[in-house]
Amino acid sequence: MPRLTPDATRFRIVMRLALATGAALGLVAQPALARPAAKPRAQPAPLVTPEAMRVHKAVLTLDTHLDTPAMLGMPGWSIMDRHDARRDFSTVDVPRMKEGHLDGGFWAIYTPQGPLTPAATRAARDFAVARGIEIHEMVAAHPQTFALADKAADAAKIAASGRIVVYLSIENAWPLGDDVTLLDTFYRMGVRICGFAHFRNNQFADSSTDKEQWGGLSPAGKALLAEMNRLGVVPDLSHSSDKALEDAITLSKAPIILSHSGTRAVYDHPRNIDDDHLRALSAQGGVIQINTVYVKAEKAEALRTAALHALAEKYPESRTLAAAERASYLAERRAIDKAYPIVDGPTFADVMANLLHAIKVAGVDHVGIGADWDGGGGVAGLEDVASLPKITEALLKAGYTREDVARIWSGNVLRVLAAAEAEAAKESAAPPAA
Repeated sequence: MPRLTPDATRFRIVMRLALATGAALGLVAQPALARPAAKPRAQPAPLVTPEAMRVHKAVLTLDTHLDTPAMLGMPGWSIMDRHDARRDFSTVDVPRMKEGHLDGGFWAIYTPQGPLTPAATRAARDFAVARGIEIHEMVAAHPQTFALADKAADAAKIAASGRIVVYLSIENAWPLGDDVTLLDTFYRMGVRICGFAHFRNNQFADSSTDKEQWGGLSPAGKALLAEMNRLGVVPDLSHSSDKALEDAITLSKAPIILSHSGTRAVYDHPRNIDDDHLRALSAQGGVIQINTVYVKAEKAEALRTAALHALAEKYPESRTLAAAERASYLAERRAIDKAYPIVDGPTFADVMANLLHAIKVAGVDHVGIGADWDGGGGVAGLEDVASLPKITEALLKAGYTREDVARIWSGNVLRVLAAAEAEAAKESAAPPAA
């Protein structure tokens, strides 16, 4: 595969990034968006006990896998408006983040895996850069609501200012092509977590849901891992195979993360991690962030599965839908849910079963939350981010302390990010090899 980052291309990328970053810092004028006054909403019944809510509000809450950037370019959709997961399948927005007291997290640059051809990979690169710029534009358009985070120490300061924490992450490193140094551009964009593969193998690693090709990380994947250590980016092995995870545990000079995974002991699925690998992850200093997708087997009817597959082919996730197409997609998706409802599907109790099992095996210092919101996340009883205080209440009922809850919600992932920063500083200070 040819090198995909000639000087002219990199210059254009950096210039676009500079414009977006300047806007985020207030250096580029943004149009004022006047909004009508919202009608008073009836106060809902208390979601959790007053004590649980007090603890939840007091701790710094971060989610390590927010797929919400995929919504940013949709016509008529705004992060500032309250949405309904039952209507548009959106689970994250500012009103619900405030209601659920989610302080922010890692906003994903997700690229669905395509063919490993030079043309497709160049298009994936451009797609990923554009998605990163959309995240910057979200921050720039609402500087009183969002703030970009650069270091682990930034999160608490931003939350204390009343703004939402915005780190960036990469889900699927395919857009980097054969030039791992392109990660530096994304690092300057704010990326602090980077995954290797997605549902299919790529040039960097075997996927957990594909046939073995590399036997773990490829040579390019190992080079990418070294580049992550050099820059201070946390390696993310969610979606990658068990052998890729083993390679990362062995080779990484800084702790690694599973940004949105589950436990195989609770639900035996290849996307999840077994107890032996969970213990190895813990021993390496890493963390597993529990998601809300692979927590229990669904009893999906064949007709529902076929209908959803046909819908995905009609409206591929790699294409931005026009307003009319988006409306048609939502109507067709709601019709499928009505005609073929999920029977005995996953619930909040299943999410907690995964979370509590991970804590039991890995220890409270090695577990967190990465629910995969807007990427398939959400279950009965935990439909969107407004419901997040329920996790805190369940942890307290299980006997965990306020300090434990704080580590699970943010302390552990920020420790891993700080360790990545320390490794990068160490490598930067080291004399060049002879």
